[in-house]
Amino acid sequence: MFKKSILSMIFSAMLFVTLAACGPDRETEQTENNAEGEGSEKPETLTVWVNDDESQIDAYEEITARYTEETGIEVELVSFSMLDQTEAISLDGPSGNGPDLFYQPHDRLGDIYLQGLAASLELTDEQLEGYTEGALEAFTYEGELLGLPAVTETYSLLYNTNLVLEAPETMEDLIGIAEDLTNPSNDEYGFLMEANNFYFTYPFLTATGGYVFGTNEEGVVQPDDIGLASGEVVEGAKAIQSWYENEYIPEGLNADILNGLFVDGKVGVAINGPWAIPDYKEALGDKLATAPLPTKDGEPLNSFAGVKGWLVSEFTDYKQEATDLALFMTNADSSLTYFETAGELPARTDVEIDDELRASFLEQAQYAEAMPSIPEMSQVWEPMGDALNFISQGDDPKEVLEEAVAQIEEEIALQQSGQ
Repeated sequence: MFKKSILSMIFSAMLFVTLAACGPDRETEQTENNAEGEGSEKPETLTVWVNDDESQIDAYEEITARYTEETGIEVELVSFSMLDQTEAISLDGPSGNGPDLFYQPHDRLGDIYLQGLAASLELTDEQLEGYTEGALEAFTYEGELLGLPAVTETYSLLYNTNLVLEAPETMEDLIGIAEDLTNPSNDEYGFLMEANNFYFTYPFLTATGGYVFGTNEEGVVQPDDIGLASGEVVEGAKAIQSWYENEYIPEGLNADILNGLFVDGKVGVAINGPWAIPDYKEALGDKLATAPLPTKDGEPLNSFAGVKGWLVSEFTDYKQEATDLALFMTNADSSLTYFETAGELPARTDVEIDDELRASFLEQAQYAEAMPSIPEMSQVWEPMGDALNFISQGDDPKEVLEEAVAQIEEEIALQQSGQ
């Protein structure tokens, strides 16, 4: 979930200073095609560190049993919190006691790269067919593919069909619903979202352009190029400010208030993640529906996404076989099994989800952009959250965003200098 992603970003920032000076020499031999292994013999067993979640372990027990049946290679699944895996690999990997595959959220790739824990993968277009573009980008760092995405998480529209018969397809439709249904005196709202949370507001701030960090010609993220005070982002911020001015969204709205109003039947449309479905479904029953985010000027809105997936250990003697296993565990059939058992959305476009409520999130995931995985991203959240709060209170969006960017630049400079 998003909160876990934030925690992992903070952890990444703490490690960055220590690791930057001892980052690996990436001009070493990389894996070829199917990640050529160092060992010439087929392994009897591959060891996989699985996140310590019972439903996830159950899913991968079924998936790896099929892999063993097809290849004859046994798979040992070890329950291990994904947030603790990298420290253990840095200690156990060099001695040969680590896993062949391990499982990580994409926002930790910066530290994984600096420590040299994951093998770079060179796979063909055919092998990568079916994965969402955004998910592959999430597992690419400094131009190198460091893993294969398994699941993705983003947000979309959830709406009450008692109040809204059809999902809004455009921003004009969404604002029209807000105009028609909002009555603050009765705590009734046409449309609600956490508009002071940068995670949720990102697509609206960047709808006509703008970005968090720029990239160079090779596609490498540049932390010294921050685009959050551009004219396009200011335009998006003014639109968000107008929602407060028109009382479409109450000042100080948080997740608890939003969810409470929605389950009480007082909200037409909410922007939230799939984690909200169980409570919303229990309250509204078959009156709950979902849809992708609306379009802006005919273009889809690019929500933020978090992605988790499988990385091949740099220390394994069986890079080829470990990569084959990662491909198998994230193919379309395995991804469907995983969804049906663990309930998380696959990072693929070729999996049919027989769940109307969650299928819309999978559709939105095709337009989602992975949160930047560089350690400097940890310095963005708080200044942007403060900026959005000031914007909700009527402060000038341009001035507020320029101040936020200045603060982000200052914090990044301190982070990089080791102070």
